[in-house]
Amino acid sequence: MQFEGYRRNSHVPNLTPLIDIVFLLLVFFMLTSHFVSEQFINIELPEAETAETKKNSKDLQVIIRSDGVFIYQDKAVKSEDLVILLTRDLLKQKDKLVRIKGDRSTHLGKTVELIDLSRKAGAQGIDIITLKSSAQ
Repeated sequence: MQFEGYRRNSHVPNLTPLIDIVFLLLVFFMLTSHFVSEQFINIELPEAETAETKKNSKDLQVIIRSDGVFIYQDKAVKSEDLVILLTRDLLKQKDKLVRIKGDRSTHLGKTVELIDLSRKAGAQGIDIITLKSSAQ
């Protein structure tokens, strides 16, 4: 005589489909989202009452940090290299304009040096980016 064995009824739900769905969602979100790592350069712009709003993403922009370091295309560059980079990029530009974005505590000497470097590179116009002053 053969006895039928006890069936073990498991009351634990099968988690395999749930885990599969979670991994699929994880893969989906990883593939569809883009991770942007914006580099933030902490500068405090000077204020001017006559400041104008002008945005053109094609203009060449050089940043001067408060410690006097030049930033061009999100990279710190030396003066010699900046002239080469600006010369190369100004040849592609129609307006030949360089925009200077400098910290308010930057020494005037570094600003004058950047203006001189821009002119050596072939810039025909130089803008200094400021904030519109709230005092009227």
